Formats: sequence, structure tokens, C-alpha cells
Amino acid sequence: MAASSLSSFPRFLCAVLASSPARLFLSAVLGALLLAGCAETKYQMHLDPEPVANGAPLVWPAPPETARFRYVGQLTGEDNFVPDDSGRPGFGAEVLKWIVGMFDSAEDKVVLRRPQSGMVDSQGRVLVTDVGSNAVYVFDNIAAQLHVYVQAAEKQGFITPVGIAEGPDGQILVADAELGEVFRLSSDGKPMGSFGKNVLVRPTGLARDPERGRVYVSDTHAHDVKVFDDEGRLIDSIGNRGDEEGTLNYPTHLAYAKDKLYVTDGMNARVQIFDMQGRVITTIGRRGMYVGEMTRPKGVTVDSYGNIYVVESFYDNLLVFNSQGQFLMPIGGTGKEVGQFYLPAGVWSDRQNRIYVADMFNGRIVIFQLIGGA
Repeated sequence: MAASSLSSFPRFLCAVLASSPARLFLSAVLGALLLAGCAETKYQMHLDPEPVANGAPLVWPAPPETARFRYVGQLTGEDNFVPDDSGRPGFGAEVLKWIVGMFDSAEDKVVLRRPQSGMVDSQGRVLVTDVGSNAVYVFDNIAAQLHVYVQAAEKQGFITPVGIAEGPDGQILVADAELGEVFRLSSDGKPMGSFGKNVLVRPTGLARDPERGRVYVSDTHAHDVKVFDDEGRLIDSIGNRGDEEGTLNYPTHLAYAKDKLYVTDGMNARVQIFDMQGRVITTIGRRGMYVGEMTRPKGVTVDSYGNIYVVESFYDNLLVFNSQGQFLMPIGGTGKEVGQFYLPAGVWSDRQNRIYVADMFNGRIVIFQLIGGA
């Protein structure tokens, strides 16, 4: 099966009640009420209600300093899709809710396990790679559905999907580190081929320049970034192993914005920014133990103002830099509360300057809203 679509257990129960002999165990009246509730139930995607501190939304930095980021919510899985209560649910829907509660369990739920990276596509969907589930999760706000894409190819499932980017014509590009290829999926999750076989060693990060039709792939164990065209032909490479400027040592996550390629240079504890000719423009970060320095940088992204965001996984921080690479502020600390992380991985942004953090070992995507220009 190339893809599955899951909104919630109630839809499954509705189908069972409509067609299964199990319906015979219910009274005719109760069955009619339940089926009526099924027919009327509509779903919507929601984020967790915003927690507040002293009656105000959570923001960073904390008052009395000027707030730069506001907590929006988080994505975890099927719990983000709930019945739309804007209508009148009626008694049938209430009974359905009670019955579902009897059967539902945490073990049965479709949830993120070890999210790695993600993107927001041109449709506004949030797509997340998850190595714990060997899958790509698609949080579809418009259709109010959670899709799970598990097939990399017709006879091959994903093993270690890490990087993800939007390709031409709405395609989904996924770098699978273990399989050593970049796989193409249609927007609805159907396999459409791959590229990089016998060229890539261990691909992780992905980024695409839509104007030039270039796909950048960080090849971690080859210590370079390989450049492909939209047809999947290798046309260039950036970097080689080393610690001097312009060289790389286990590169991982990538971001592309305004003719600049941002490369997380993992074991060199920095982010290097390259121009379109593969020349270094500048370097962000240095190895160290103080806040704002780096030990294990992972995800990187850029907002519309040019602010740069780097996940510092070892210290469970999201570091914010301005467009000149000057450190502005951190968000984070180790834990599971809002604004804390546990071995975070990827980070990405959307057109509304929302910042998404893959909080890997907490099994969630945490979303912040930039306030002003930071």
C-alpha cells in the first residue's frame, strides 16, 4: 500500500457499524443514532490550545523583554484531527464519542515517533519524515486528514527517511539515508521513481532551488553536498572533507533561500552559507558550551526577514541569528514542557513565518510564530 489516510478512529467505527454484523449487537434505535452521528461528523485539524502564563500566551523572550516569538501549538498525529463542533452534534454523536472512548488506546493511535525533518508544501500541508515509523506523515489542514506515506518505491518501503523537499509540479522528494537514494512521490504519495543510486552514500538533508531546477543533497558520509538537476542528473558537488572554510565534516541538514545554500556542517559545529557557485559567503557558529555556540547542530532554516534558525541538538536549543549571523536568542532547554526539547532534529519555516521544530524524542512538531521581524 503506497499510502494510507487516517483521520480518527470514529470514521473506522462508523464503517464497522454500517457494514459489520457487529451492528446486530446494538439496538435498532442506538444504531440509528450512531449512524446519524457518523453521517453528520466532520473533522478539522487543530493544534493544542495555547498554554498561557499569568493569563497571557507563552512568548519568547519572557516579559518584560519585547516578545519575538509566540507559541502556536504542536503536531503529534491523529489527535490533531477532531470532530468539528461548530455544528450541533446531537445525541448520536455524543453516544459515538462515548463508545469510541471504550475502545481507543494510546497504542492504537497513529502518532509521530522520531520525527526528523519537514516542510510546508505549496498546498499548505505539513509533511514530516519519521525514522521511527519509516514513513512520511502529511498533516493536511484542508482535507482535515492525516496521511501516512510508507512506500519509497513500488516494492520498497522507506527505511530511514530524513530530508524532504518539494519538487517540480508538487512532487515530494525524500532522501532515505539507509537506501542511499532520493525518492520521488506524487502529491498523494504514489512512488514516481528515484535518483542518486550508486552516486549517493548516505543522503540526509534536501533543499531545492525552484528557479534553477536544482536539488541539493547533503551526502553525510561522503562529506559533500551533491547537486542534481530536476531530472536527477548529477551536475556538481560542493565541499570535501576537512575543517577549513568551504570544507565539510559530516554535513546533514540543508536550507535554500534567496540564492543562498545553508549547510549544517555537523562535526565542524557550524553552519556554512554558500552562493550558487559553491563559494562560501560566511560561517555561523563556533564550537563551545555557551548558549549560542554549537556542539551538535542539526536543522537549519531561514525566515522571510533573513533570520537564521539552527537546532543545537546536544543542548536542546533552537538558536536564532540575524541575517548577518549575529546571535539573537535561544528557545529551549531539556524537557517536555512547551518551549523545551529532547534531542530536536530538523527545523523549517513557512510563508507566514511560522517556525516548526522536530522535537524528536518528544515525538512532536512544535510551532512558533515570529512576531514582527525579530
